[in-house]
Amino acid sequence: MPTIMVTGRSGEEKAVTVDSGINVMEAIRDNGFDELLALCGGCCSCATCHVHVDPEWKDKLPAMSEDEDDLLESSDHRDEHSRLSCQIEVTDELDGLKVKIAEED
Repeated sequence: MPTIMVTGRSGEEKAVTVDSGINVMEAIRDNGFDELLALCGGCCSCATCHVHVDPEWKDKLPAMSEDEDDLLESSDHRDEHSRLSCQIEVTDELDGLKVKIAEED
């Protein structure tokens, strides 16, 4: 079971251990981080699950889709490490992944 290191907006870091096959948004939402709204439920249509991926992990993730890129364009807090957490599937290879919940737009 992979472990993901999640940093909330307040700076609190928490390790969450989850089953492979869910997405990072579900892992965060289901482990006590209420500030991740995820309004669309993971359909890649709202960008309220925006996270910043630790630079060491950026190249280990699947490529960003055009839809994800378009949604992130609407965020004032987008940077080169931005991703939508609903678009990152948790796999054993992502054990140790570090993400920080982005500021709310």
